[in-house]
Amino acid sequence: MTKAKAASTTRSALPFDGSVVAPVRALLAAPADAVLAIISAIEGPSYRPLGAMMTVLSNKDRVGSLSSGCIEADIALQACTAREAGIPRKILYGRGSPFIDIQLPCGGGLEILLLPSPDRAVLSELLEKHDAREPCTLDVNLNDGAMTFGDHARTVRHDNSLSIRVEPEIFFYVFGKGPEASTFAALVQSAGYPNLLLSPDRETLEIAGNSGCPTRHLTSAHYPADLDTDSRTAVTLFFHDHDWEPPILAAALRTSAFYIGAQGSRNAAEQRIAELGKMGVDSGSIDRLRGPVGLVPSAKDARTLAVSVLAEVLSVAMPTGSRTVC
Repeated sequence: MTKAKAASTTRSALPFDGSVVAPVRALLAAPADAVLAIISAIEGPSYRPLGAMMTVLSNKDRVGSLSSGCIEADIALQACTAREAGIPRKILYGRGSPFIDIQLPCGGGLEILLLPSPDRAVLSELLEKHDAREPCTLDVNLNDGAMTFGDHARTVRHDNSLSIRVEPEIFFYVFGKGPEASTFAALVQSAGYPNLLLSPDRETLEIAGNSGCPTRHLTSAHYPADLDTDSRTAVTLFFHDHDWEPPILAAALRTSAFYIGAQGSRNAAEQRIAELGKMGVDSGSIDRLRGPVGLVPSAKDARTLAVSVLAEVLSVAMPTGSRTVC
């Protein structure tokens, strides 16, 4: 790297997983000559977060992305040089870069670390932790590429190291009946989020199943005890018959799910809260409940409601202001 101008000594970003896990899986499935490319510093705006990864295979095929598509092909070429040299290499794009013919449309600067022989044992352990839904932090030495596990709760750049926080993906438990439930389940499925639709209605299950969604027949109003619910779980309810809701919500509110919400009008939400109070649910737990759900007020069709609710869930999972995006 000609100029070390890419970023200040510390820069935080949100925890993320998809930007890391898919490239790591591809690298571990590939021959040993695959190269791992990591965003190790950012100056100004960026399409991808600090710590995002891309794997470059020996035939220059790529898994993952580090920009909007403007530098990936060149990174693949640079990876060949790093592979031949057999040592880590840093390259800079955008602000301060020697590659004046490659421009970043957002006007920022990216430092990319190329690792021709990343530690496969550590990366394998990272995948094991991710598959077990265990959050972890990967520490990467920016000089020699050495990898260890650290304890930082967020992705952050230090002088000569990068800590990459990897969280489990958001898991959606979708309860309900009718087009609102099946449409929302299909939306999160198409976006690549793990999910399970639970419904008492066979038609709802069939429609969602045709979209590739995992489904489960719900025979009574309850929150199944075998559902594995953690702090990266979102529980959403889409019932028109609101009598189904209180038993499910009362149990969901005893879990660590970060998002719990139910469809319905303000009047339905008030009745829901009153019923939960009668069931002995404390006010602090009830305050966790969201409803009416969604960022779009009074959405009247299933598609708009689905997008609205997904946007709300993601806004809770990833608060605004924590990432710079073009």
